[in-house]
Amino acid sequence: MSQDQSKERQEASLIGRILSMEALLLLMGVASLVYGIVNSTETSILWGVIIIPGVFILIKVRRKDWKKHWEEMEAEKKAREDYARWKASGGDTKAKK
Repeated sequence: MSQDQSKERQEASLIGRILSMEALLLLMGVASLVYGIVNSTETSILWGVIIIPGVFILIKVRRKDWKKHWEEMEAEKKAREDYARWKASGGDTKAKK
């Protein structure tokens, strides 16, 4: 299996977990709102009203920044590998003199 396929599988797995967490948050918000309405509990209604739009904002922000996040992670990984290669080749011997 190549690294690209492995990376895609990891990304898909992580995205799946994030989406399921968002779905659980949404479900929690709806349940809190319904519970608050049924039992006339203002606190539960408030939490439901706060959680539901918060989940949609979270989804929007994550989707917008997701590609940028992976690009930054790849750049950081490449920089670390380049530094390790440079250090292994004796690139820092001048600094010791």
